[in-house]
Amino acid sequence: MAKRRAARLGAAPAAVGSDDDGLLRLLAGLTAVRDGDLSVQLPEDAAGTLGDIAMVYNDMVDRLSLLTSEVTRVAGQVGDEGVLGSRVHEPRTSGAWHELTTGVNAMADNLTLQVRSIAHVATAVARGDLTQKIRVDARGEILELKETINTMVDRLSSFAEEVTRVAREVGTDGKLGGQARVRGVSGTWKDLTDNVNFMADNLTNQVRNIAQVTTSVAQGDLTSRIDVAARGEILELKTTINTMVDRLSSFAAEVTRVAREVGTEGKLGGQATVHGVSGTWKDLTDNVNELAGNLTRQVRAIAEVTSAVAEGDLTRSITVDAPGEVGELRDNINAMVESLRATTRANQEQDWLQTNLARITGLLQGTRSVPEIAQLIMTEVPPLVSAQYGAFFVVEEGEHGPELVMAAGYGLAEPPESGTPRRFRFGQGLVGQAARDRRALLVDTVPPGYATISSAVGSAEPTALVVLPIVVEDLVLGAVELAALHSFTALHRDFLDRFVVSAGAVLSSLVANLRTDALLAQSRNLADELRSKTKELQARQQELQRSNAELQEQAALLAERNKDIESKNRVIEQARQELEERAQQLSRTSRYKSEFLANMSHELRTPLNSLLTLARLLAQNPAGNLTKKQVNYAEVIHSAGSDLLQLINDILDLSKVEAGKMDVRHEPFLVSHLLEHLTAAFGPVASERGLDFTVSVAREVPESLTTDEARLRQVLGNLLSNALKFTDEGSVTLSVEPADAAETPTDLRGAAPVLAFRVTDTGIGIAPERLRHIFEAFQQGDGTTARRYGGTGLGLSISREVATLIGGAIGVESAPGRGSRFTLYLPVRTEPTAPAAPATGEDAQPLEHMLPEPSAPGALAAESGAAVLVVDDDQRNVFALTEVLKTDGLRVVTADGGRRAIELLTESDDIELVLMDVMMAGMDGYEAIEKIRRLPGRANLPIIVVTAKAMPGDRAGALAAGADGYLAKPIDETELLTMIHQRLAK
Repeated sequence: MAKRRAARLGAAPAAVGSDDDGLLRLLAGLTAVRDGDLSVQLPEDAAGTLGDIAMVYNDMVDRLSLLTSEVTRVAGQVGDEGVLGSRVHEPRTSGAWHELTTGVNAMADNLTLQVRSIAHVATAVARGDLTQKIRVDARGEILELKETINTMVDRLSSFAEEVTRVAREVGTDGKLGGQARVRGVSGTWKDLTDNVNFMADNLTNQVRNIAQVTTSVAQGDLTSRIDVAARGEILELKTTINTMVDRLSSFAAEVTRVAREVGTEGKLGGQATVHGVSGTWKDLTDNVNELAGNLTRQVRAIAEVTSAVAEGDLTRSITVDAPGEVGELRDNINAMVESLRATTRANQEQDWLQTNLARITGLLQGTRSVPEIAQLIMTEVPPLVSAQYGAFFVVEEGEHGPELVMAAGYGLAEPPESGTPRRFRFGQGLVGQAARDRRALLVDTVPPGYATISSAVGSAEPTALVVLPIVVEDLVLGAVELAALHSFTALHRDFLDRFVVSAGAVLSSLVANLRTDALLAQSRNLADELRSKTKELQARQQELQRSNAELQEQAALLAERNKDIESKNRVIEQARQELEERAQQLSRTSRYKSEFLANMSHELRTPLNSLLTLARLLAQNPAGNLTKKQVNYAEVIHSAGSDLLQLINDILDLSKVEAGKMDVRHEPFLVSHLLEHLTAAFGPVASERGLDFTVSVAREVPESLTTDEARLRQVLGNLLSNALKFTDEGSVTLSVEPADAAETPTDLRGAAPVLAFRVTDTGIGIAPERLRHIFEAFQQGDGTTARRYGGTGLGLSISREVATLIGGAIGVESAPGRGSRFTLYLPVRTEPTAPAAPATGEDAQPLEHMLPEPSAPGALAAESGAAVLVVDDDQRNVFALTEVLKTDGLRVVTADGGRRAIELLTESDDIELVLMDVMMAGMDGYEAIEKIRRLPGRANLPIIVVTAKAMPGDRAGALAAGADGYLAKPIDETELLTMIHQRLAK
């Protein structure tokens, strides 16, 4: 090849026609190789590149030919001749040809290993060794063959073991009845198994039949015969025994007839008549006749009662005399009938009880006012308990304290003459006494003249009276009084006891909702009044400005009128003072609003704390003594309380925004962390509602942003929550991408780029006329009175204000029936990337209070039995906190105020931690903390403030007073216990 190259270098350039011929020969050779013809060779005497191509081509064809012949040889030896272990030998291969050679060799090796393993197992089976298995790795049809042979070996082994066991039991051990059980066999193996079982079964039947007959004969039973099929010597033995039995049976034929009629055919009343018998056989005949007579009477009596029970008549019982087991059967059947009678009655009563409770509770939950619920109770309850008189009372505040006022009646003789409803103070009359005692009062015998039940045809006096108070958490909400012409049954009493519990829950919820509506209305009125005062103040300011302008003109033109100017100055001074007074009034109004919201928050959070805590404990059902429905009730109560808590937080957020006291801190954080949090929070909600939820981020979006992450998460969370709530089917999408310049709001257009956070849904959409109202407080996209979706309408209002605080803006596009798209436009701040900081502001937890959850909750408290002092003047919160702490193994001491707490700490040295409320009568929590810190040895006592004060500055005030921790009500049990454990550990 080197010589040809040298010749090519020294030779003159070849003609163009010679190059074309060489290319045509190369094309013909390549075409032959493509078609599988490796015999074509190119002449190597061509000069230049064509000669080199010809040499490479010929070498390639030689290698392909050798590789093809090797592969063909291995395939012939392995596939046709059955010679295993052959391999392809081609040392010059490389690249793809080497991989092909390696693949063929691997195939031959695998096939050799698999076939040899199969042959080894087959040889072992042929020699009787059923312990071998094919264990080589295989796939495809070889794997199916491997599994088939292994299954065959398993079945053969099982068959051999079963046949050996049956032969040993029947032939050696004398255990009859054995059967060979081989699973999955078929064909010859199944036939062989069936034959072995048939042989064992025949032998068992024959021997047992002979033993049965001979035993019966030995005991005097001459009715048995050997009737099993037999041959050979077994047949001779069968004939001999049957002949003996026939001879004995001819004597007892009549007795046998009677026994057969009574015992087998069920013909009762038959008697045996045997002439000329005496001795044992006569006694046998008399005994059989007596047996038949007794059995006839007893069976007929039992059949009569059981037939009546089968037809639903549970009033019958067996009265015939019967001793022994028949007597026990009679007693058992009578007891069964009595048990069925009691069970049927109890089931009917429970079904009636549960059905009517569920129906009435469902009706009560649909009511919206106290008079409506009172009238519904008086319409439904008295007829259910067969009462002819009824009255429903609700608690109202009177001049001398709470009073029970009649809100509805049933079957009343005549209304009061004065026209005012009947009233009872606590302790006045039976109604007031039942309310004071908080337990039901029952009068079984009503004295004459006590009351009259009348109708159009006559009147009568009731004989029974019951008064039931409606109590929820030791708070009396109302009472029910019922009277009847007969005594109330136990079922009716049980129904009434359960009913007042359900009615109490519904009435308590209704009262709480009405109170919340009143507070919201009062808040709106205050806000309207504040806006009115603000407009009036602005008008006064404009008037003052105009007056100042006029005074300046008059001073320039009329300098000589100093006295008039001084008079005008005095007017101006008076106006300024009036303006300052109006500003002070506005400040006081704002302060009153803040104090009102703080007090409202405290008054609502205080009962919510105990409600949520106890509802969560009931829902967890640690003792396992609640039914699933009761657990569902507790979960519904907890969910309703959580919704009310969210409403309170929304109102407080709106107040912070309006007062300008919502803190915003711009700090860098990772965009991926924000989206992961939103996906984890709303992904399960979308899955539960059957919606598709996707989050996408454009490549141009930076990895980190600098803004208030907590406020941004609040805005996006509210938009996603609304999208999921108003979407019944389809999808909800969150996308992050740079905003186009054309769509960017005018206020945000500048040097900094703007990101668009788009929340898109396929929900109900918003009508065009509603778009300009949805960002107003207490407004919703579905603003009709029959709207399907709940909510207060504060979310979008708060979101718009928060978006403005962090420097952004919110836009919306929507069409009814097609869905909506809310877009948050947020400028991108350019600052160095840093780890995301924790949330800040009054809602954020200080770093020292962000405690890790312990690995074993309650372990520290259970070991030490630490004593915790709970200081709170609300007994509901004390009860709830006590249950939580005792569940965790802590010992609880309670005090109803700051002074009592100081006394307990002075008297006892074993108190290791204090849970302190703030707003208490007498000495408040802050003053109590300061005095505790001055007690000897109590300077470092852990004190955790647990309060419903959640306004701005409350946390800082608690820590400044000397508290070690701060938790706002309603509390989270896990967070509280974690903080307690860490403080005790320190």
